Amino acid sequence: MDTVTIAQRFNGPPNSGNGGYTCGLLARFIDGPAKVRLKSPPPLETPLTVVRDDPSVSLFAADAEIARAEPATLELDVPALPPPEEILRCEQRYRGHTQHGFPSCFVCGPARDAGDGLRLFAGPLDERSDQVAAPWLPDESLADADGFIDPVFVWSALDCPGAFSFEPDDGLAVVLGEMTARIDDRVRPGEPLTVLGWHLAADGRRHDTGTAVVRADGDIVAIAKARWFEVDPSAFNLTAA
Repeated sequence: MDTVTIAQRFNGPPNSGNGGYTCGLLARFIDGPAKVRLKSPPPLETPLTVVRDDPSVSLFAADAEIARAEPATLELDVPALPPPEEILRCEQRYRGHTQHGFPSCFVCGPARDAGDGLRLFAGPLDERSDQVAAPWLPDESLADADGFIDPVFVWSALDCPGAFSFEPDDGLAVVLGEMTARIDDRVRPGEPLTVLGWHLAADGRRHDTGTAVVRADGDIVAIAKARWFEVDPSAFNLTAA
C-alpha cells in the first residue's frame, strides 16, 4: 500500500496542504488527465494512505478520506497570452501584495522566499478584468530525477491563480473544492512561463475558474478547471481573504 506525506513547505493555509499540490500528489496514481475532489483539509507531515478502487484513487488520513481522484477529460478555451510587459504589470496589481488570507501559501504567498515558494502573483489585466496573469520561472528545486519540473508542481501552479480571478464577499475565505487538470508537455527549471487564470461561472458562493501554464511563444503546457467555495473562515480555522 502506497503512502505519501505533505511536507510543511507545501502548505496552503498554515496547517494544511496546498490544494493544487495535494491534487497533484494523488493525480500521480492516475494515467492521464485527472479530476481530484478535496474532502477535508490535507494534514501536513502526516503519512497519508493511498487506496485504489479502480478507476478511482483515494487519499486517507487514518479513516478520514482527504481526497479522491479519477480519470477525466478536459477541454478549455485559453485566453490569449498578454504581452510580456503587461504580464509584469499584472504581477504588480496582485491583490495578495496588500491583502492575503494565507501569506505563507507555497504557491501564491508573498511571505515565501524566492526558491522556496512559487511566488505566483496573479493580478488582473485591468481593474475590471476577470482574467489574471503571473510570470513563473520554475526553480531548480522543483525538478524530478529526469531534470524536468515534477508534474505535482505544475498542478500547484494551476491552482491559486484561479482564485484571484474573482473576489469573495467581505469576511469570507476561498477554498479549493475540486480540480481537473491535463498536462500536455514537460518544462525544465528556468524556462520562462506564464500562468493565466480566468473566471468561468459563479453560482452563489461557488465559482468555477480556468487556469493554464503557457510558454513564451504561446504554446500551452497544461490546463485546469477548478471549483472554489467562499466559506466562513472560522469553520475552517482560516483567515478571511
